[in-house]
Amino acid sequence: MPPGTSLALSAARLTPQAGYIFAAVFAILLIASLIGQWLRRKHGAANATIANLNARIYAWWLMTFVLLAAFWFGKIGAVILFFLISFAALREFMTLIYRRRSDYYSMAACFYILLPGQYYLVWSEWYGLFALLIPMYAFLLLPIIASMNGQTAHFLERAAKTQWMAMVCIFCLSHVPALLFLEIDGFNKENNILLLIFLIGVVQASDVLQYIWGKLIGGAKIMPSLSPSKTVSGTVGGIASATVLAVLMAPITPFNPWQAGAMGLIICLMGFFGGLVMSAIKRDYGVKDWGNMIQGHGGMLDRVDSVCFAAPVFFHIVRYYWT
Repeated sequence: MPPGTSLALSAARLTPQAGYIFAAVFAILLIASLIGQWLRRKHGAANATIANLNARIYAWWLMTFVLLAAFWFGKIGAVILFFLISFAALREFMTLIYRRRSDYYSMAACFYILLPGQYYLVWSEWYGLFALLIPMYAFLLLPIIASMNGQTAHFLERAAKTQWMAMVCIFCLSHVPALLFLEIDGFNKENNILLLIFLIGVVQASDVLQYIWGKLIGGAKIMPSLSPSKTVSGTVGGIASATVLAVLMAPITPFNPWQAGAMGLIICLMGFFGGLVMSAIKRDYGVKDWGNMIQGHGGMLDRVDSVCFAAPVFFHIVRYYWT
């Protein structure tokens, strides 16, 4: 039997450190909301920049409440939340790339076999199969399913799209709740939720701070063909600031300050490159956003694209060096 298959639920609660972090985030959002409303009254509701800022702040309130509600229920809350995030991301990806009726069964396999299967493995803490289900078994299964209809037109392209969709939207994102089953030396397993907060907080802070530094300083675009809004100053300033934040968050992690800073830099860089890769896919299909699920933030994939690339790297570094 795979380890961790007991379904006993602990009482819903947050660790004290997580509670303090959420309290600080809510305080920052309250200040941001007051500033946004003051700017709105000063410059008028028609100002597009101010309207966009307030929409983003509203979206962050909503997303923070959702994270708080999920993390309050510990493992089951985190697994359900990221299952739903993967489902939404999968749907957005499929909507963009789905072009042929012949691909239906490959898409169905992603939704009805791979998605629930991967998250069951997270819940049951079955690391061996968790690490192999999609990069090995699904990699072989999806082209087999695609070949069964006899359609050979653009076959390699179609098979690669479904493989890529499963890897990014299911496999990569499932590494976030999988942090909860790590047995870290000298670190209480009940505190693993703090690793999720560290990962999500640092990566998302990097995205926000890149936007803020870019608006404040401006300057040359870092890669205008992929992401017209990203500047060199914004990217460097945002990643550097988020790395400092990672150092400040070291006390809630099993890392010392230098290790936390190194981990922060790695996941910020992976998040940045993840954003560029996902932007390249959008530009290839001629769209600006993956969807419009979150007001001010586009679709679900627009919000988690950086996490998709940062999460598996973070998970396996922690597992290799700290367990």
